[in-house]
Amino acid sequence: MKNFSQRKGLKPVSKFVQIDTMSLELRNSLWNTLHLDVWSSEPFTFQIYYTEEKIYPFSKHLWFLYFKKPIDSIPSRPSQILSEIRQYFFEAKWNEVYDFLEFVIKCLKDDYPYLEEHLNLILSQELSGYRIVSGLVTDITSQEEIEMLECAIEDSRFIGVSKHLRCSLEHLSNRKNPDYRNSIKESILAVESMARIVTENAKATLGDALKVLEKSGKLHSALKNGFLKIYGYTSDEDGIRHAMMNEPNLTYADAKYFLMSCTSFINYLKEKLAK
Repeated sequence: MKNFSQRKGLKPVSKFVQIDTMSLELRNSLWNTLHLDVWSSEPFTFQIYYTEEKIYPFSKHLWFLYFKKPIDSIPSRPSQILSEIRQYFFEAKWNEVYDFLEFVIKCLKDDYPYLEEHLNLILSQELSGYRIVSGLVTDITSQEEIEMLECAIEDSRFIGVSKHLRCSLEHLSNRKNPDYRNSIKESILAVESMARIVTENAKATLGDALKVLEKSGKLHSALKNGFLKIYGYTSDEDGIRHAMMNEPNLTYADAKYFLMSCTSFINYLKEKLAK
């Protein structure tokens, strides 16, 4: 939402989504969120009764696995540890800030379950081109897409399906070396995995799954035929799937399309299976 100065034209609204950069406002806001949610919380930097402050085990993981520094170089006092973390955060490149956020969320997700949600709110407000989905910073920016992906990836009832979707997302969201080909492959494997669950047949294709739904009265024949044409690549090695996997110039748009369309269809199959 524009503030008063922006509505009056007294302060320009940013016209560009932040993709390959990070404004000072965005960086400050992300740090403030970490400060309010984590750094300043009592269990993290202040001792409660006789329990150890959580900053100590966290700093050991940070120094060992992320900074790759000797853990005996960690300062002895929480304020000093936090000072070094702060220095890194504000000197880091824009992409390294996102790397750091992923690491923090992975380490602290059980203790601070709302951290990801609060960081996403800041990313949205500051027009970042990224959002955090299941602990991974990704280019997907639509709130509807985020909710749909999270619903599918976090669904513990279908572990195999969720695993393929998460792998697809990881290949897609790798900022240093995105792998669009394998992202597409994992999206397709997720649909095939869901088809086998629907049919209770380890060798089933998508077509088999749709036939089962049709026979049970959960899917109209015309709709079934439409789905077969749209998602025919999942069982047609000589058709769209074969051509796509051999395409030399796959793009982010290609991989994102497959991930989102496959996720949407998987959620559709789950709804039909539930009924």
